Amino acid sequence: MEIRDRVVELRRVRAKDLIPNKKNWRRHPKVQTKTLRGLLDEIGIAAALLARELPDGRLQLVDGHLRSEMMPDELVPVLVLDLNEGEADKLLLTLDPLAGMATADSERLVALLDSVRTDDPAIQALLDDLRAQEGLLLGNLNDLADPEPQIDKAEELRSKWGTEAGQLWQAGPHRLVCGDSRDPDTIRRLWDGG
Repeated sequence: MEIRDRVVELRRVRAKDLIPNKKNWRRHPKVQTKTLRGLLDEIGIAAALLARELPDGRLQLVDGHLRSEMMPDELVPVLVLDLNEGEADKLLLTLDPLAGMATADSERLVALLDSVRTDDPAIQALLDDLRAQEGLLLGNLNDLADPEPQIDKAEELRSKWGTEAGQLWQAGPHRLVCGDSRDPDTIRRLWDGG
């Protein structure tokens, strides 16, 4: 299969000269705007906006609306794509959901979170949120069946088998922990911090 390269060129364009796409379905809450402002202040422009050239030569945004709105007088990098309207619509519709399908490598995420520093409160809040999500190694534990603990037989089983919360057993490559499966610390211990 041959994959087409649809990037025509990289141009520097004044952001206010880019035409917003009226079909843009993404909305940007204040917290996202504040976080992006913090990243722009700390790092600067680090990604190109995506646009397609219209028949009259103007550039219509496909991706990067918020960045364009936040710095209208700046020259921004724009990847000009050779797309027709239907292809641009497909890209506009799928970029964010496709990126959202990625899963986290917990070990790498923790290492990266431990190494990154910021003075910006909005960026720090985003990093704190990522760290909190990392604690839910098995996905969103709040979405698991029955949030109420099933403790009606816990005492009976503890006395029968002599188990205590916090005990950990290893059988070959398998690990078993006695504890609350909704507790991120218990899950972290089960996965040996990974």
